[in-house]
Amino acid sequence: MSWQAYVDTNLVGSGKIFKAAILGQAGGVWASSSGYTISADEQKAILNAFNNADEARAHGIRLAGQKFLTLRADDRSVYGKKGADGCILVKTKQAVLVAEYTAPVQAPEATPVVEGLADYLISVGY
Repeated sequence: MSWQAYVDTNLVGSGKIFKAAILGQAGGVWASSSGYTISADEQKAILNAFNNADEARAHGIRLAGQKFLTLRADDRSVYGKKGADGCILVKTKQAVLVAEYTAPVQAPEATPVVEGLADYLISVGY
């Protein structure tokens, strides 16, 4: 399966995720939703958030120009909120899944979609 298919089918296709991207830990965007552009600075900050949770909690996380308040940050997952909407970032062995959900979808509906795909990718070496 292509990286774009994971975005289109597994994440956005679930109906729980509004926009998504897959970033390589070595840099670059492997796949993304149409029109969803994460800048180079945002990519760097996303990767740094997993290594420096305090920084992520203090300054939030930016995705495609939108700032999210960080609710949780550790070496695997970063969760954020912006009003009724939110984001879920999950690190795998080689990639970072970036997903945004919008109301009426809530975190308990969207989180298992992203975390589940991350678990699968980890299990196959990515």
